[in-house]
Amino acid sequence: MADAALYIWVVQPSGEIAFRSVEFESSGGEGLAFNPISAIDGPVYRSAPDDSELGQLVADSRATILVESTNTRPEQLRELHTLLINPITDLLPTDPEAKVVFVPQGNLFLVPFAALQDADGTYLIEKHTILTAPSIQVYGLANEAASTTAGANGGSPFSTNNALIVGNPTMPTVWSPTASGDFAETQLTDLPGAKAEAEAIGGFLNITPLVGSQATEARVKQLLPSARLIHLATHGLLDYGDPRAYGTLDFPGAIALAPSDREDGLLTSAEILEMDLQAELAVLSACDTGRGRITGDGVVGLSRSLITAGVPSVVVSLWAVPDAPTAELMTEFYRQLNQGQDKAQALRQAMLTTLEQHPNPRNWAAFTLIGAAE
Repeated sequence: MADAALYIWVVQPSGEIAFRSVEFESSGGEGLAFNPISAIDGPVYRSAPDDSELGQLVADSRATILVESTNTRPEQLRELHTLLINPITDLLPTDPEAKVVFVPQGNLFLVPFAALQDADGTYLIEKHTILTAPSIQVYGLANEAASTTAGANGGSPFSTNNALIVGNPTMPTVWSPTASGDFAETQLTDLPGAKAEAEAIGGFLNITPLVGSQATEARVKQLLPSARLIHLATHGLLDYGDPRAYGTLDFPGAIALAPSDREDGLLTSAEILEMDLQAELAVLSACDTGRGRITGDGVVGLSRSLITAGVPSVVVSLWAVPDAPTAELMTEFYRQLNQGQDKAQALRQAMLTTLEQHPNPRNWAAFTLIGAAE
């Protein structure tokens, strides 16, 4: 077993910086520090035939591919807490409403911070209000964008009718891997929970959401640049595209929308990156929308594309989220926003509320707020 080390810098609001290091054993770059999402999702992905138990799990989630194992591992969540949080516990705020921003490096971006458990079994989200950022530069960019959009728009994005709400669009056909290692075209499954979620949120904002055949990629692209609030409840794809061109799927990330004659129904990271957006918040209520290509400068994917395009606050997911509990969490998130909570506090309260009804962390801990809290 080779020794490895974790380096942690904690920057206080006063500007004071503290440094901690943790040594741990590593075998060939394996273990929780290198594959932290395995505490929830398990390490092995495969496609799911419709007639299998796993196929039913896929049908009930907002993903086309699901992990082999769907059992949360509490002991690993506690092990991650011991490795990442215990060394800095004395430096974290005691006020649960005080913001704690994590800027993880490499695969640590996949840590489900909200679900980490201390020795008493208390989740980190019960003690702190949590945000993340794919890099320090992106976090700075998000806060600059927050100042710009707030000054330009004025008021709250939740008191406007200029919101784009999408739920359960008519699903496109996508390429997905098969058990034999080839690729096959498949129709993405219907998501009734996503439709109910969009309608509930639309009710809060007095806006009619785009659902079914109305939610075409062309229409969504037309509305995105002027929207102050973006909420897309649909399937998320970590990989996408036609593998016949290069023998593999494209990367990193796309959102499923209704196809049309001009569009394939996949809103990709590259397409978002080319846009000039005015929204103060974008919520990607789908699977794997917080993941992407891990680089030395953080994660490159949908969240980074949205922030680069001008959105200061983005809510994304780290794994394949279940349809019904996600709808409940998102509805509560907007209820909290409507009551005056900021984005980070609203997500925390939504997680705590969903936790009471759906205790398994995979049902409530997937989402993270990236960027600005206000």
